[in-house]
Amino acid sequence: MLTAKQAAEKWGITVRRVQEYCKSGRIAGAERFGSSWMIPENAVQPTDLRKKILVEATEQPLIKKTPFLDMTNLYTLPGTAEMCADNLKNHPEARLLFESEIAYSRGEIDKVYANANIILNTHSGFYAVLSGGMLLGLCAMWRGDITLWEKARKHICEAPIVTENDIDIINLSLAALDSSVYDISNFPEWFKMGIFENIHPDALPAAKVFYINYLYVAGLAIATKQFEMSGVEGLTLLKLLPNTIEPMISDAMASKIIVCEIYLRIMCAIVYHNIGEDERAIYHIDKAINLALPDRLLGILVEHRKYLDTLLDDRFRVIAPELWEVYESLYKRFSAGWSALSGTIRNKKISTNLTFREREVAKLAAFGMSNTEIAASLHISLAAVKQTIRMVFQKSGVNSRDELITIL
Repeated sequence: MLTAKQAAEKWGITVRRVQEYCKSGRIAGAERFGSSWMIPENAVQPTDLRKKILVEATEQPLIKKTPFLDMTNLYTLPGTAEMCADNLKNHPEARLLFESEIAYSRGEIDKVYANANIILNTHSGFYAVLSGGMLLGLCAMWRGDITLWEKARKHICEAPIVTENDIDIINLSLAALDSSVYDISNFPEWFKMGIFENIHPDALPAAKVFYINYLYVAGLAIATKQFEMSGVEGLTLLKLLPNTIEPMISDAMASKIIVCEIYLRIMCAIVYHNIGEDERAIYHIDKAINLALPDRLLGILVEHRKYLDTLLDDRFRVIAPELWEVYESLYKRFSAGWSALSGTIRNKKISTNLTFREREVAKLAAFGMSNTEIAASLHISLAAVKQTIRMVFQKSGVNSRDELITIL
């Protein structure tokens, strides 16, 4: 077996490029041990997508040049998902993709998995293949299936390139998947800077959602001292994020891009909650729930439930009590799958047995707050904070406050 460094020297490429090949499942037999990769000595160097000969441009099978049809103006009014699908009856592949994306937003993962495989087996155009790979990756997240995750990434890498910009979309799609399990290391530099010139306008609404996800994960990593950014520390980035998200929400409203607005409002609520502005968080939670309910897009809500502690639950019980059991069941499935996959990818134990109060206290401790500051922030006694942290340590197996971020 070869290390990534030895393989890089053998093939005359960078270690980072070898690691990217391994992560995307493009090197047969490559295995991960901790943070390192081991590669079979007889492994064949994958074709570099950046140098891949471009196929002749042909008409794309999808009516929008984006792998996220639900985040376009094809779906602009809550409660009309089925009608929108019917409007695509003359575009069968686009209809199947749109229905699959709506099914994902509802948490109907078995349906998504079946449709993703149909799309991938058809293997028609760039955006269709990219879409199938993304859907498969999202299914892997709900199922906690690392093999399916790697298979999904391989499909994305093999999408039939038409233009040079398509390579950027491939890299962005891979990074977007990674960010869903809190890995932001592979986002392209142009994307980190918020430069979207290489993205087709049809894909811009979805790109904005990914961008906010990147900034949030970066802000969280900075707050917990897992990531450094020059001139930024503590909650600084998180506190500035609403200034970026709020205008995007207004833009999504004006464009009537329903799914994007739901995601952006939930992310905005999470940020407000993390910086102690729960009144603003609740405002956006209520808006998101009311947008999601007509088509029962509960999957979007449960994906973000744990980051809002009890806020989302409290508002959901008030607004849609009749759907509580469905919501709770979806969350249990997602939480188990996400924790298993994220833990495997990051080689960390992700605790699933913490109460919301324990998770909230652990998060504030990970932010560097003292017990006294946590007690004041949550309006509980100092003794309660100390007892809660002891329970978190006992349940999760961590031994210090510095390790708390690994279990959240």
